[in-house]
Amino acid sequence: MTKVIGVRFRPAGKVYYFAPGDLNPEVGNKVIVETARGVEYGSVVMGIKEIEDDKVTQPLKSVIRIATKEDAEKEEKNRQKEKDAFEICLEKIKKHELEMKLIGAEYTFDNSKLLFYFTADGRIDFRELVKDLASVFRTRIELRQIGVRDETKIRGGIGICGRTLCCHAHLTEFAPVSIRMAKEQNLSLNPTKISGVCGRLMCCLTNEEETYEELNNRLPNIGDNVTTPEGLKGDVHSINVLRQLVKVIVILDNDEKEIREYKATELKFKPRHRRKNVQLSEEELAELKKLEEKNGESKLDEV
Repeated sequence: MTKVIGVRFRPAGKVYYFAPGDLNPEVGNKVIVETARGVEYGSVVMGIKEIEDDKVTQPLKSVIRIATKEDAEKEEKNRQKEKDAFEICLEKIKKHELEMKLIGAEYTFDNSKLLFYFTADGRIDFRELVKDLASVFRTRIELRQIGVRDETKIRGGIGICGRTLCCHAHLTEFAPVSIRMAKEQNLSLNPTKISGVCGRLMCCLTNEEETYEELNNRLPNIGDNVTTPEGLKGDVHSINVLRQLVKVIVILDNDEKEIREYKATELKFKPRHRRKNVQLSEEELAELKKLEEKNGESKLDEV
């Protein structure tokens, strides 16, 4: 077992482990730590805890010290310097006529490195830009290309639910989101309805996916043949997943058809298998393929 604390460097950012050493930092304390990209200023979000050795990336770096008032002032100055650096970089990008969108600038606590985050449609040759920036700031320059989800995480905003975007407020990592999740939840496959501010499938589709899978397993499929409590045979017309209600087209004695609604528990039907793959039409695939998020790691929180 290894004794660690959890430190975060940005709001809703990834939590990293550090060895507390002889210090006793508490949740909410600010600390100065050594990272792969230099000395950083972070917030303690997990107090001292022992975890299994195989869950720790070695070598585990130690906390240098609990941040002082002077450290907090320096961090605030760095935030102000980043605003100036952002404006200067914008001018340089325009000067070099590069097709890239600058998203943010970030100094390490010790000013040993200045990072610029940007998005672009393809690969960008920014070697001359880096040289230009290095001559201005007199420090190591790193340009990091990020995705649209990372861009939204940095900038923040309000979702269609009226609340702060999950990625900006509390999501530490992006989970893969698939079209199957939207289909499982009986959502409209209209891209404007199921895509977020970033233009990708909404992250919140993963929040209720497990519940919907469990509820759907208790229901028949649309078109399935079922037996009603009255002993009538019928075909499933539609279902209400959350209320567990099923509308069935039944044939009466006079050969007339009637739609009746039943609780799923009242019907007899063959249980359906858990849907692992949802079959979509070619039109649906063509329209939604660009929205589906592929597995991949964010480059935003690499320290």
